Amino acid sequence: MTIRDAKTGFITDEAITLFSERSINEVTIHDIAVKAGVGEATIYRYFSTKQNLVCAAATKLEKQIYETYFDLSRAKSGLEKLTLFYNSYSEIFISHREFFKFINEFDAYMLGEGKTDNSEYASGLDMFKTLCSEAYEQGLKDGSISPVPDWETFYYSTTHALLELCKKLSAAAIVPQDSAEGKEKEIATLTDIILYKLKSK
Repeated sequence: MTIRDAKTGFITDEAITLFSERSINEVTIHDIAVKAGVGEATIYRYFSTKQNLVCAAATKLEKQIYETYFDLSRAKSGLEKLTLFYNSYSEIFISHREFFKFINEFDAYMLGEGKTDNSEYASGLDMFKTLCSEAYEQGLKDGSISPVPDWETFYYSTTHALLELCKKLSAAAIVPQDSAEGKEKEIATLTDIILYKLKSK
C-alpha cells in the first residue's frame, strides 16, 4: 500500500463516518477535511470532486458488506448457499442498517448530481451477481433448486425488491404505518417467498 492509498483510504473512512451520522447532502468537503484533520485542498487533490469521494465511500462500503455478510462457503448445497445469500439482507438490516440508509441517499445524490464516473462501484455489484449465480448453478446440479425460466431477470428482480424494501424500512418514518413493528419480519417474508420459488419441489 502506498502513502497515497493510505491517505485516500483514511479520508474515505472519515467521510463514511460522517455520511452515516448525517447525510450525504449535508456533509461538506470542509466537514470531511476537519474530521480527517487535513486541508480541503488535500481532499480535492485526491478526489477532485465531492462526487468522486462519495463514489469511493460507496465502493468501500460495498466491498466491506460483501466480505462481512456474503460468505457462502459454510453452506453445502446450492439451496443452502442461496438461503444464506438472501438472508444476508436481513442480517445487514439488523446489524448494519445505516448501510441501506447510505445507499438510499447515494442513489438520490448521484441522480441529482448528474453523470459521473461510478464504474468501480458499478463493477463491484457484479461480485454479488456472480456469487448468487454460482450458488444457483450448483443448486441445479445437486437437485436442491428448481430452474427458473430467466435466471438473470429473477436475480435482478429479487435483489432489487429486497434492496428497495430494506432501503424503505431503514428510512425515517413518514406515515404512522412506517413505524409499525416487525420490519425484520417483512424482509424475512419476502426472502421466504423468493426461496420457496427456488426450492426444488
